[in-house]
Amino acid sequence: MTELASLQAAIVGGHIPRGEVRVSGAKNSATKLLAAALIADSPVRLNNFPTELVDAQYKMQFIRASGGQLDVNNRQESIVIDPRGLEDVCQEDYNYPIRTTYLLAAGLIKRSGRARIPYPGGCRIGNRDYDLHVMVWEQLGAEVKEKSQYIEVHAPRGFRAGRIEFPISTIGGTENALICASTISGETTIRNAYISPEVEDLITFLQSMGASISVVGNSFIRVYGSDTLEGSIYRVMPDRIEALTWIVYGVLSAGQITVKEVPFSTMEIPLIHLYEAGVDLYRNSSSVVVSPDCLVNGTIQPFELACGTHPGVISDMQPFFVLLGLHADGISRIFDYRYPERLAYCNELIRFYGSGLEWEKGMITTRGPRMAQPAEVRSTDLRGSMAMLLGALLAPGKSLVNDVDMAFRGYNNLVHKLSSLGIDIEVRRKSY
Repeated sequence: MTELASLQAAIVGGHIPRGEVRVSGAKNSATKLLAAALIADSPVRLNNFPTELVDAQYKMQFIRASGGQLDVNNRQESIVIDPRGLEDVCQEDYNYPIRTTYLLAAGLIKRSGRARIPYPGGCRIGNRDYDLHVMVWEQLGAEVKEKSQYIEVHAPRGFRAGRIEFPISTIGGTENALICASTISGETTIRNAYISPEVEDLITFLQSMGASISVVGNSFIRVYGSDTLEGSIYRVMPDRIEALTWIVYGVLSAGQITVKEVPFSTMEIPLIHLYEAGVDLYRNSSSVVVSPDCLVNGTIQPFELACGTHPGVISDMQPFFVLLGLHADGISRIFDYRYPERLAYCNELIRFYGSGLEWEKGMITTRGPRMAQPAEVRSTDLRGSMAMLLGALLAPGKSLVNDVDMAFRGYNNLVHKLSSLGIDIEVRRKSY
């Protein structure tokens, strides 16, 4: 398998962005819906699908290698999935660098009674962080074996109804349980589920195919699946993290950006925190206009916030509030109770901002206002990579962002969107 080459972005920053940008379908929803479509008995069409995301392309590659048919339209941002030819086949290479490989099991079990799927994240290295998925499969009657190249899930007669109770709340585990349970004619209950907006999107999609799913409170789900699930036409929800990214970039760059397809209902509290930092956005039902006039006092006000679970500020948004704090007029603190060790990107971001950034487990402190200076940095994770890219765009002069392909895992058509704002970046293969 050919992996995405490591890429480097050469950026001359300091330009003021002007124009419109449309938020694409949510990465954290679209790639899950793509896997869920494999349990349908007729074709599925997903609209507003971020077709150019790297993670989506790897999952498409696995589906095609397993006999599924895909019709991808990059211009319309749509994909048609025909899973009727899907079957479990032994592939030459199972090194797929995506985390949600476990969601591919349900479609293969339905048709072949066996699923050989890649280990999450590619090669089997480091901690065994997929135990909850093994628990889901075993609770639904499957036998699970860990082979050298792949995980083998064996259920010759398909999954059977059961009761799943997670010891900790988990988005991935909840999604896996939902997709598997939807293939079962019978009642399956899921306790201590994590119901985020993306999980709600998955539930609505599964319901559109014929599964009966009810939610009680914010952690209990009851699923009545079916042997037969119809294909459907479904629109992927807009990406709340991408929406926040463009809004923060507009504020920090003093640009004039219209951000379209903003999912306001899924990001109410993050927007409240922006307002409390002195950012008063112009908006209608689906768009915002970001301009210097949005700053009530002409400056960003210092703030404190804590990252946690939805509906609050989720951890994926943390780097963008850190950027906001670096430009605020005073000391800001960002706490992260859910992922307290999400700090690696700070070692790189500080290259743009010098002494204005301090961090320890669970807390990041910014001392602003700071002006970004050109630097060469390395991406450490998906959202951190995008924060690095924004730092480079804000720094007047030439900066280099290495391994910027990490940002392409989460931001669809990124180079084109920047171009629509009058910002051109050069992306090239990194030479070592």
